Amino acid sequence: MGFFHNPTLSRLTWALLRIVTGLVFMVHGAQKLFGWFGGMGPNGGGVPLASLFGLAGALEFFGGLLIVLGLFTRPVAFILAGEMAYAFWTMHFPNGGINPVANHGEPAVLYCFVYLFLAFNGAGPFSVDEARARPRVVTTG
Repeated sequence: MGFFHNPTLSRLTWALLRIVTGLVFMVHGAQKLFGWFGGMGPNGGGVPLASLFGLAGALEFFGGLLIVLGLFTRPVAFILAGEMAYAFWTMHFPNGGINPVANHGEPAVLYCFVYLFLAFNGAGPFSVDEARARPRVVTTG
């Protein structure tokens, strides 16, 4: 079977991809919403909730939490992929064109495609979605 064709490692790395991506995404949201991790802008702090950055912060923090848990992963990941595509085209593209290195949009591109993977492949192992999909065993006694 070989090291790189190990089903156990495949399942584990799928879960790790989902969990680590969600956790790091939550940090971005916490930075925007709560001013944690240095906050936003020159003075740190949070952003107004009723703003585009406030909406992004809510999607990133709470969407990231749902991704970590693996709960409602497909629709949440699809929405987050859209958020990252929007961020790339509106915030990064104008500052350097299509090249994500020049426009500092590499994180947006990576998040977008990881979330597309999760949207079309699901949460995978060690997730609430997987646990909910398991057949329930009913015992009578």
